[in-house]
Amino acid sequence: MKLGIALGGGGVRGLAHIPILQVLDDLQMSPALISGTSMGAIVGALYASGMSAREIREIVEKRLILKNDTWRDVIEKREDLLKWVYAFKPDFSGSGLINAEGILNSLLNEIKVDCFENLNIPLFVVATDYWSAEEVVFNKGQLLPAIKASMAVPGVFSPVSIEGRILVDGGVVNLLPYDLLTSRVDFIIAVNVSRVRVASGREFPNALESVLGTFEIMQTTMLTDKLRRLKPDIYVWPQIRDVRMLDFGKIEEVFAQTVPAAEELRKALLTLLRKADSC
Repeated sequence: MKLGIALGGGGVRGLAHIPILQVLDDLQMSPALISGTSMGAIVGALYASGMSAREIREIVEKRLILKNDTWRDVIEKREDLLKWVYAFKPDFSGSGLINAEGILNSLLNEIKVDCFENLNIPLFVVATDYWSAEEVVFNKGQLLPAIKASMAVPGVFSPVSIEGRILVDGGVVNLLPYDLLTSRVDFIIAVNVSRVRVASGREFPNALESVLGTFEIMQTTMLTDKLRRLKPDIYVWPQIRDVRMLDFGKIEEVFAQTVPAAEELRKALLTLLRKADSC
């Protein structure tokens, strides 16, 4: 069975893809194809390069002060912690608030893959053409520019120019690109890391949160419509609450809140494997 997995965008919540991929590793189910948008493209690229989910998680945790860390642990992590802080330096160019280059280098500097063609697993990365409003899908050529374009959230990260096209976040047109896999694999897992909104919430958003929150509402509405028309074989939506797109101080919470969804996926895949063995 040829397995494909789609990893959606959602800022820091996109790190929930790591424990989901860990389930595949545990069950020795290697995807034949990965598609990703925004943070899903970043995690997908790391995984497609040959890293295990556990190795990717270790890369992230080296850049965090965890609840159970001792002072010795913090001292040993100090260089990686400083790199992470530097990655979020402001961009005063006027086109974005955060310099995406530092974040990408921080997450991707431990792999040596430059091109899509050198990945262990084929990868599709989704971006949006700002002027034509078209979906742009990358699966060959330089890897880093494509990922930078895929995660260029309007108003937060600077747009990216590739071959004369001005590109922004792929989530503008395709938050969860499982549709790119439908004719290419036999079985599709789609992982949505959209924010779980609280209907009774009364918190008044600031200017940036208003922009990002509205952006997320639009994305979720489009995804809901697509799910009505086209369903993946397994749909995973970790119920991550109270974590905004740029809440990078809540990465541990993202991992913790993903556990139930990861376990549900494990059960579903074990059932699938048992059925396959009985045939």
